Amino acid sequence: MELSETDEVPFRAPHDKPPFTLAQLKNAVPPHCFNRSLVRSVAYLVADLLISTSLFYASGSISIPGVLGLSVWAIYWIAQGCALTCLWVIAHECGHHAFSDYVFVDDLVGIILHSWLLVPYFSFKYSHKKHHSNTANIERDEVFLPKTRSSQVPPLIRLLNHPPGRLLLVFIVLTFGWPGYLIFNCSGRDYGRFTSHYDPNSPIFNSRQKLQVVVSDLALLVVVRCLYRIGVAYGFFTLLKVYAIPLTITNMFVVLITYLQHTHPSLPYYSDAEWEWLRGVLCTVDRDWGILNYVFHHVTDTHVMHHIFPMMPHYHAKEATSALKPVLGKYYQFDATPVYRAILREFKECVYVESASAQQPGVLWYQKLA
Repeated sequence: MELSETDEVPFRAPHDKPPFTLAQLKNAVPPHCFNRSLVRSVAYLVADLLISTSLFYASGSISIPGVLGLSVWAIYWIAQGCALTCLWVIAHECGHHAFSDYVFVDDLVGIILHSWLLVPYFSFKYSHKKHHSNTANIERDEVFLPKTRSSQVPPLIRLLNHPPGRLLLVFIVLTFGWPGYLIFNCSGRDYGRFTSHYDPNSPIFNSRQKLQVVVSDLALLVVVRCLYRIGVAYGFFTLLKVYAIPLTITNMFVVLITYLQHTHPSLPYYSDAEWEWLRGVLCTVDRDWGILNYVFHHVTDTHVMHHIFPMMPHYHAKEATSALKPVLGKYYQFDATPVYRAILREFKECVYVESASAQQPGVLWYQKLA
């Protein structure tokens, strides 16, 4: 079902138990789409690394002063931010064991890529797996959990409940949302105590996962040490320009992409008693990012399929999505609203959730502030 491209969304997506099963969905997808090719995955990785490395070396030639020079740097920051986002997508795919048939290879590639992007690989791998296992469960999902009552909405959100305020809020969330989630579990599941992806004793992880969380932390310390040495050798202002600013743009893309995939006025959340896995994974929406759909390995416009079959490699995602659409029918959600309009609409319309029907108290819909 194609969701509304207008600023007002007049209907709600289907939320009853779907008339198909996971087995029927799998049978609809060509079998080769489930095949993971190490050679093909490495080819995409090498291509992304070549683009990012070429941009890095090209930045050393930027010596134009003034406004023109700043404009050239801005082009570099955006291009490098996109290139690093591609590497982030591949690292994320490693965490799903979708890069190859070999878990060791996937984890090795994933920890190298994600550590370079200052993401604790194993920590995020495990929390993200819990997100996939509990999508749209208001009590057990791991990220972008909305408040369940109007009274729970923080005063700052109420204060910024106007167009200029929402623009400021968008900037804050996009800039600080990703590190805030990793460090402080901002917008994540409430565990009742301090929760961090960098803490091996965090309630996110079980006892078998703690050692790998420590490994992730040690890998990050190595990267931070390398960045410090680069800053000492070439100047921290240079490090800011060639690495920190593009990485911030990548983090902004990560937050924006994932927020829009899971936040829409037409999509529900479920109470734990009402929730079922298949109903939950269908509470996602594919978006149209134009040319960036191709740049970002289609992570933007094949997310519904990704939640159904997370171990499928990205290069089969479009074909699998096309095969799933006839079976999913009205349960497939796609919104072609331009991203800049969608983010402002969702920040306005999707502030908290509550039940809209006494007959279905466990189905929670987004509400906006008065």
